[in-house]
Amino acid sequence: MPTPEFILTLREHVGHDLLWLTGVTAVVVDGEGRVLLHQRSDTGQWALISGILEPGEQPAVAVVREAFEETGVRVEVERISSVITDPPATYPNGDRVQYLDIAFRCRPVGGEARVNDDESLAVAWFAPDDLPPLAEHMRERLAHALKDEPAPYFVQP
Repeated sequence: MPTPEFILTLREHVGHDLLWLTGVTAVVVDGEGRVLLHQRSDTGQWALISGILEPGEQPAVAVVREAFEETGVRVEVERISSVITDPPATYPNGDRVQYLDIAFRCRPVGGEARVNDDESLAVAWFAPDDLPPLAEHMRERLAHALKDEPAPYFVQP
């Protein structure tokens, strides 16, 4: 995934130190109950659509943008499904990050599922009982979004 310009600028000042970033995840579910996934070009893994908020960007606007950029599918946000802080992670280049992720349940409203940028190798719809392997944090976000609960999941104090 290309690193947003604002993060590259921050990295000039903080080097590889831990950056606290806000991420968004789109759990796109169609009328047949299928889930939209893309195969990431940086890792080759199948994943939910996700990205980083740009400075000043609203989370729901960002998730709609990310879904279209990565998959060619236009989505409408239905609700927030989870708010989760991921553990710190280190990228191969040594950059350290920790994400606060806001996941949204979305529905498709237009476009066509396709590789739409260089962040995806493939894009496809999957039945929930026939998913390719997903990282644990992706399975967790998906599980919360597929529940018929109006309130989002978050860790209770």
